[in-house]
Amino acid sequence: QVQLVESGGGLVQDGGSLRLSCTGSGFTFSTYVMSWYRQAPGKERELISSITTSGTYTTYADVVKCRFTISRDHAKNTVYLQMNNLKTEDTAVYFCTGGFGVRVYWGPGTQVTISS
Repeated sequence: QVQLVESGGGLVQDGGSLRLSCTGSGFTFSTYVMSWYRQAPGKERELISSITTSGTYTTYADVVKCRFTISRDHAKNTVYLQMNNLKTEDTAVYFCTGGFGVRVYWGPGTQVTISS
């Protein structure tokens, strides 16, 4: 079956760092655009970062630009999100997605909580 599993979430202090991982299975990872979304309580889900199939180009939401870095490892079928200088407003459930044409797969999400 197609599956995306996020890991690396948890509790970290304001100004700290975390690295999220998302490993895919059941589909050809190398042909999918991978993205990270997040959803804070009471707020809409937002796209925070994407990476092309080749890994050559990346995009970031303005609120995380220069703090977060997305990368992918085709050999491990994994996409990463390195998060530095975390702020309380980064607290949310983080989801990874894989997109191919009109097909999009979603992971179940992982909680990230920033404590001031």
